[in-house]
Amino acid sequence: QVELVESGGGLVQPGDSLRLSCAASGRTFSGYSMGWFRQAPGMGRTFVAAVTWRSGGATYYADSVKGRFTISKDNAKNTVYLQMDSLRSEDTAVYYCAAKATMGGPFEYWGQGTQVTVSS
Repeated sequence: QVELVESGGGLVQPGDSLRLSCAASGRTFSGYSMGWFRQAPGMGRTFVAAVTWRSGGATYYADSVKGRFTISKDNAKNTVYLQMDSLRSEDTAVYYCAAKATMGGPFEYWGQGTQVTVSS
């Protein structure tokens, strides 16, 4: 029903920046929020950031990325972005885009992920 496709990952040095994109498709797509999660090798999937889909949507960030990452969206393009600045080696992970329909509900839709590697 809904497909999420991430792009923009890559290999960068510590202190560099990357911008991830997630495009949503599907004729019935509607949502309360879209967000980003990440999973490092050998570790669980953790929350990174989210934004509500309404105009002037609120944003939420994990403590580990506050002040460094910025989530934004383009409703007309059904796309959410994650601007990642001052990247650290511990940011290395597969980053997954997700979407959900309600405030209290789970993230129902997931992308396949894009690899971000931060290494010196």
